[in-house]
Amino acid sequence: MNIAFTSWQDFFAMGGYAFYVWLAVVLTLLPLSALVGQTLWHRRTLMNDIRRQQAREQRKSTARQSKAVEVTP
Repeated sequence: MNIAFTSWQDFFAMGGYAFYVWLAVVLTLLPLSALVGQTLWHRRTLMNDIRRQQAREQRKSTARQSKAVEVTP
């Protein structure tokens, strides 16, 4: 097995194709990181909406129970 690059400088130069190689790497990692960020943001928003809805349902249930207690003599 042969080592493709003899130094870090050769690795980063990519045999003269560094611009294209690193541009491809960046153009791959940017959308992937944006997708991860969007997924985390959407999950947080969804969880907040669920918590808000559960709190609302709890308030409605508590209000119904207190009304039932007031009405029943």
